[in-house]
This record gives sequence, structure tokens and C-alpha cells, in this order.
Amino acid sequence: MIDINKLKLSDKNKEILSSYQTYLITVKFLNVDTTINSYILDIYKYLEYINKEYNKTDNKDIYNYLKYLSDNSYSIYSVVRKISSIKAFYNYLSEESIYEINLNIERPRFYKKLPHVLSIDEVDKLLDIDLDTPFDYRNKAMLELMYATGLRVSELINLTYQNIDLDQKIVRCFGKGNKERIVPIGDTAIKYLKIYLEEYRHVLTKRTLCDNLFLNNHGKKLTRQGFFKMLKKQADIKGIKENITPHMLRHSFATHLLNNGADLRSIQLMLGHENISTTGIYTNVGIEKIKENYDLYYPKG
Repeated sequence: MIDINKLKLSDKNKEILSSYQTYLITVKFLNVDTTINSYILDIYKYLEYINKEYNKTDNKDIYNYLKYLSDNSYSIYSVVRKISSIKAFYNYLSEESIYEINLNIERPRFYKKLPHVLSIDEVDKLLDIDLDTPFDYRNKAMLELMYATGLRVSELINLTYQNIDLDQKIVRCFGKGNKERIVPIGDTAIKYLKIYLEEYRHVLTKRTLCDNLFLNNHGKKLTRQGFFKMLKKQADIKGIKENITPHMLRHSFATHLLNNGADLRSIQLMLGHENISTTGIYTNVGIEKIKENYDLYYPKG
């Protein structure tokens, strides 16, 4: 847990941030190590930037902060999360009758960027792994599962045997706010999961006790950094020039489903989005593709 007393803030801001941290733990029951720390860090960075006490802020301060993030090339996903954190913080202040402003936070025009996705050919290249070692089979199972379900990397590496039902072909995962969801798994991913779990995972255990499905070379849970390194290496091997990230597979999963006829509500449930407007960004990806085709093929374009 973040030690708020060590943060470079005024005593008044430290006091309110400490109260907010307690509220998130005792009232919202959020996960301390991930969700709560993210909220607290987001609000700390915001308060540090505006250099004011929380009860002297207004919408202009928030907008200036968002403009600062844009000028410093923060990604759309990072900015959206920070907006959500700021809204939650001010909602808390209002609900507790501590401080209230008329919030008017909208995503500015300079943030309306679309998620980058891999083409189906690029995904096929990425998943075409030469299967020689137990790690190759682990990597194949992970990437097939990630593309088949749209799991976040944190959800993937935290999976245990209890989360996977190979017979029912489903995965049970816990996303943001520790919310549970169930996602179907395609046949190809099931095939390589079975091979990895039945024939190769025990080779990686190193006689250690670990319930996680995907292990590193020490027999312990694979880390986010370990997954990222594996993904970058595989992309380099296959000559994929995109600056690939784990989240790009999640975007590709959603976009390819939508382009092949899946309805937005189903995609929302599989991704674990609380609001369908978040999922709606993938319709814009489809529209961009339509525009490209129009510009390319329209005879008077």
C-alpha cells in the first residue's frame, strides 16, 4: 500500500488522500495492491500538478491537467483511467459532504484516438510459434488464450486451475474492482491449453508449489514484465514491426469479433467493461476501416 505520508503534498491534501484511501478499502472493498494504489497514485499526481489544496480546485484545474497529459504524450488509456480516478475522488468528496464542485469533465478532442489493432494476418504470424521447448508450449497457450478471450495481461497471469474449465470451454477471471466474469474459450486455445497443462507445465514447476497456470523459469508466477518481454521477442521473430503491447491483443480480439458480426453488448460482457460506451470505441475502428476502403476504391475519391 502507498505510504501517503511520504508523498510530496500539503498536510491537508495528505489528510484527505489518507481518508480517501481508507474509504476505498473499507467501503468500496477494492483490491489494495492494484486498484486502490492506482486510484491513490492518480489523485496524487493530479494534486501534485495543480499545486493546490483539494478544496480550492475547479474544473479549469482538471482541464489544465488533462492538457498537460496530452502535451506529454500520455496514451488515451492512461488518460481515460486518470479521468475516471478524478471523477471518483470528487464524487467521494461530494458524497461525504467534504467539498463539492460542479464536475464537467469530458474527454477533450485531443484525446479522441483509436486503439491500435493487429490485422488477422499479423495475429496469425504472432501465434505461429515453433514448438520445441516447454516454454514454447507455455507461450503458445498464453497467446492463444489471450487472443481468444480478450483477457488483460494482469488477468491472464493470475489465472489458476480453478479459473479454467476445459470441458465447458470457459475461463473465469476477475477484472477491475475484483469483478468476476466468465468468457468462452475457442477450440484452438483449448487445444494448446490442454497440451501445455497436461504435458509441459509440470516441467516448469521446479518442485515449487504454485497454483498459477503460467510459470516462469523459476517455477513461480509469470510477471507482467515477463509476459511483455516474451511478446516483444515473438513479434521480433515474426517480423511484426508494430510497437506491440499486451493490450493490443485485447483490442484485436474485440475489433475482429465486431468486424465479423458479434454484437457490441456481447463484446462488452467478454471484455468486462462497466459501460458500453467504453466498448463503443471499437465501432470507430470499424468506421476508420470503412473510410480507408472508401478512399481507396471510390472512383471519384
